[in-house]
Amino acid sequence: MPNYRRSAVPGARYFFTLVTYRRQPILVNPESRTILRQVIEDVRQQHPFTIDAWVLLPDHMHCLWTLPDQDADYSRRWGMIKAGFTKQVKPLFQRGARLNQSRQRHREGTIWQRRFWEHQIRDEVDFQRHMDYIHFNPVKHGLVTEIIAWPYSTFHRYVRTGVYSKDWGGDFNAPDTGFGE
Repeated sequence: MPNYRRSAVPGARYFFTLVTYRRQPILVNPESRTILRQVIEDVRQQHPFTIDAWVLLPDHMHCLWTLPDQDADYSRRWGMIKAGFTKQVKPLFQRGARLNQSRQRHREGTIWQRRFWEHQIRDEVDFQRHMDYIHFNPVKHGLVTEIIAWPYSTFHRYVRTGVYSKDWGGDFNAPDTGFGE
């Protein structure tokens, strides 16, 4: 069994990507959004963290979190979020025909891919690049032509507070996020 090494620094900021199983486009479904929001809030009550940025797309999501000073356990939080969400949406989206022996052995459903991507933010430049990447992602994937048109993002919060302008990134020239294409 592989031994995955993950960064674990208390109080650090992290960028995450989570993807649905076989890229099922279920996350922007109204019931899914409501359930996911509630599960995240329930987990935050038990294990606090700050949501710095978030974008929800049909088949995946990206986010930036800041963990509390004495806590580095984002894996527990994601485990709770994924399990809580799966339990509640199972009647809507679980596909028994896709449940192979490996997924059964690991007690996994057919809602999420097994793992998630995480990256510890190194500095303010890295943080800004990831913020821009998150907020530009709906345009990158061709879901909208202007970022302001995508409703499932913290971009709107940052427009209200003056961090971004309403037309930021709207000219199809992706900001230089440092991720390449």
